[in-house]
Amino acid sequence: MVIYPFIAIIKTNFFTDDEGGIIALVSSKRRNILVKHVKLSFEIQVKSSELRFVVTISRRDLLKGASFGLSAGLNMSITRAAGLQARVFDVVIVGGGTAGIPTAIFAALGGANVLVVEKTSNLGGTLLLSTGQIAGSGTIFQQRAGIVDSPDAHYDDIMRINRNTSDQSLTRLTVDNAGATINWLADHGFEILPGHPVTGIGHDHFRIARYLQGVNSGISILQAFLPTFQALASKGKITVITESEVVELVKGKSGEILGVVVKDASNRLEDFHAANTVLASGGCAANARMFEELHGVPLYTQAAYPASTGSGILLGLSAGGYLWGREKYAALPGLIASENRYPSPMQAWAPLNAKKRKPWELLVNSEGERFVQEDHPSVHHLELEILRQKGHRHWAIFDSNILENSPPMIPDWNSARIIREAQKNDMFCSAMELSSLALRAGLNPRKLKSTVEIYNAQLSSKSEDPFGRKFRPAVIQKPPFYAIQMQGWTLVSFAGLAVNARLEVVDPNGRPIPNLFALGEVIGAGATSGKSYVNGMLVTPAITFGRILGSSLFRLA
Repeated sequence: MVIYPFIAIIKTNFFTDDEGGIIALVSSKRRNILVKHVKLSFEIQVKSSELRFVVTISRRDLLKGASFGLSAGLNMSITRAAGLQARVFDVVIVGGGTAGIPTAIFAALGGANVLVVEKTSNLGGTLLLSTGQIAGSGTIFQQRAGIVDSPDAHYDDIMRINRNTSDQSLTRLTVDNAGATINWLADHGFEILPGHPVTGIGHDHFRIARYLQGVNSGISILQAFLPTFQALASKGKITVITESEVVELVKGKSGEILGVVVKDASNRLEDFHAANTVLASGGCAANARMFEELHGVPLYTQAAYPASTGSGILLGLSAGGYLWGREKYAALPGLIASENRYPSPMQAWAPLNAKKRKPWELLVNSEGERFVQEDHPSVHHLELEILRQKGHRHWAIFDSNILENSPPMIPDWNSARIIREAQKNDMFCSAMELSSLALRAGLNPRKLKSTVEIYNAQLSSKSEDPFGRKFRPAVIQKPPFYAIQMQGWTLVSFAGLAVNARLEVVDPNGRPIPNLFALGEVIGAGATSGKSYVNGMLVTPAITFGRILGSSLFRLA
């Protein structure tokens, strides 16, 4: 059950019921008033001494209103049952994942009594699914390979790749401390893939080899974390509550955060007070409605960590924080959805990375026209061009000759698989004529035919390609012809809670909310990666900020 803090003139808690409606539970003296939002109707129910006032508003309307005060922040007060005794900690961390675990470790090592609240049954968060890409300068792995590097060079590479769109202070904080983070992981058993460090994989490359990936992807990082975490827990320095969700932030009279209210698996509420509260609960890329409200584009695929529902973002907004990074949305190319709807499960992914596989196909938009240099060395360039296309859709166009002779565009798929999918899957089309192919794929027949004819003529005459394409191995003229519909996509949220360089959640005027901190994807991937995907700039800052913040929290207590 997801908790939605909400603007209200009454003292209330909001959450969803089993039918997807919105419920507000209001405590008023000895009566509990249940406000259930459905749609444009209301009724009053009296049962025993309980008054139920049923009102209506759709969840979408809730989120709209959420634009919901998204820019202004939410203002919500809460009422609790009398006589409830809160347990007290030095630090409460909301989320036991990539950012939360190192924060807990270093806070506990500094002497703090730490509580970690994790809403799933397992610690690890996105590390359980991600590749765990990290990058830093001056690491033991670079030293072993004889690679000379510096934080300044790392910073310059990041800002070059994302075109100066990440937060400068947080980027600087990352690169100045990333090397120490990676060395700490190495000291605790972290092992990297053979051949690493490298300049990059999948996205635009660094100029210097500093990118690393563990032998077991994100699990390698988690395995480096856990022994220390478990040892501190066994000594009573860290307390862990799983299958529980923080549903409220406890506010003082001056707006300071005094702790949290936790709902456990039995729907029992309990207060926990702390000198410092840390939001490390991830982004909102598993919450389709919230994602679209924050980013202005649909959540195209269901690929994110399932617990990334945006609950931490809403908690921060309820405390007076505000959102940043909405404009930094970036779309990966090449998603092939399993269904023609949003969000859809992913069927396959064609990376469309010219450094990994030179393109034989043409890429066209919904008009059937080319829009990009298919073999451009920058994946980021391709991503930006896809963002300019209607619905972020793009189609790969090719013929039977290319299908038979090119390396697989979709990893581990052979030509027979493509032919089968073209007979049964809406994302794959084939036809004996280009005009028929266009109609089946939903493209403009005249423009697609013209696009292919012009490409063939320029290749045959060895004329320069108007988009600058250099790799042109074959004309497209042997039927049957094929089209694969693809979608720009992401598995992270770029918008999140605004923080300062001390990782304090700030209000729209830049004033810190006392005792409230945030890090990891809850501050938005755009904060450290910018309007792009920079190798290592999601996981690296999450761990690094956890080390830095955790080390400072007990001194702040």
